[in-house]
Amino acid sequence: MDLRRVYLYEDPSAPTLDARAVAAHVRQVLGVPTSVRKEFFRQHPVPDLDEIAARIAATRVTDLSRPLVPLDPLPPALALFERRLLETPERRVPGVLYDGFRFQGVLRSALPPKERTLAVAHVAFTSRLPGTFDDADRRYHARAVVLGLPSIVSTSGLVEAPAKPRGFYAAKRGLRIDAADARYEALKQEYAGRFLDWDDTRLTQVAKGYVLQAVLHQVTGEPFCDDEDCALFNAHWQEEMLHAQVESGLLCARHRKVAEALRGGRRSRPR
Repeated sequence: MDLRRVYLYEDPSAPTLDARAVAAHVRQVLGVPTSVRKEFFRQHPVPDLDEIAARIAATRVTDLSRPLVPLDPLPPALALFERRLLETPERRVPGVLYDGFRFQGVLRSALPPKERTLAVAHVAFTSRLPGTFDDADRRYHARAVVLGLPSIVSTSGLVEAPAKPRGFYAAKRGLRIDAADARYEALKQEYAGRFLDWDDTRLTQVAKGYVLQAVLHQVTGEPFCDDEDCALFNAHWQEEMLHAQVESGLLCARHRKVAEALRGGRRSRPR
């Protein structure tokens, strides 16, 4: 496929995410022109903010055990919350899960028609936490990335979706604490370095692999890699994610060939 350009969209709520460093990494690895744009809805403003806020609010997951059934009627407070978030994307969205594919559809509808093409890869960083419904166990699961047009990389999902070490959860249950408890911070210090935390300095490095995953999915149609040393590895645990993205940070041999072919194809293209 002729991939002409990649656009990344900033997440103003993530101060340690250097989107320009991620873009430079994509250009280096894939040879595809890559640039950074403003937050998605600031880059693609919509004529009716209330309408788009209501559509986003309708993607909220209210029951983890069944596929999304949008609330009807939609409580006005939810739409108002989403409007305020659209106006101030510097805020994070704590504890709210969105149906990832429906939210993706809202983003796609805001793209200019000429950019709604597989020849252009759009990767939107967002603080919203997307989830997808798994038919195997009949429940929603939080995701770090939702692939498609546009792809979504959730800065909240990178923190919350891959599971922390098992011992962390056992200790948390034993102490009977939640995130608002001061002892929770002490517990996090005990496991420091073994999972990605909010405003983590490793966020940019981790994001590089997930953006490559999104872009190469658009080229090949393959979503993940089974090689735990590859930056495209489908990590279910934080320690797996950090190994693939920080300790390794490289593509496996097979995906290096895909990247080389993409670069070579661009070099050989007539100008």
